[in-house]
Amino acid sequence: MTLSRFALVFALLLGFAGGAAAGEAMKGDIHVDQPWARASIGAAKAGAAYMTLANHGSEADRLLAVETDVARRSELHTHLMEDGVMKMRQVEAIEVDPGTPTVLEPGGLHVMLMGLEAPLEQGKSFPLRLIFERAGAIEVTVEIGAPAAMKPEGEMQHDHGHDHQTHDSSS
Repeated sequence: MTLSRFALVFALLLGFAGGAAAGEAMKGDIHVDQPWARASIGAAKAGAAYMTLANHGSEADRLLAVETDVARRSELHTHLMEDGVMKMRQVEAIEVDPGTPTVLEPGGLHVMLMGLEAPLEQGKSFPLRLIFERAGAIEVTVEIGAPAAMKPEGEMQHDHGHDHQTHDSSS
């Protein structure tokens, strides 16, 4: 069985199973690995989700949008240095080129969750729908790690840099 045919069968099986297994998902040529988020601190109304996107095809794809019920608004964001100050900006799409993993991580590209409906609790998870230009919608389960996590559970380190928990959802 060819790799693309195997990927198609795998994607169909995921669909029949009612969603993605925790930790990874694949549809078409797109593979989503280790979706995770930091636990909320206090009454924070913002959070972020991270993951690695791999394109096993021969044509580029783009992550266009994200949807979740845990926040009133979810957007694709990046960090950039502007006049010596680190700032976050919404991006229209995230490119996912063949052969090069696209990493969404603290301090870089990420999914911004604004207007959290409830705190993100360490050890729990939530569903996130990723909408790609070519692959379509991919459902993933986002595992929630420690509040200061810099990597998915099992690779945890602590961060003393930018804190999404204080991000103002009105900006």
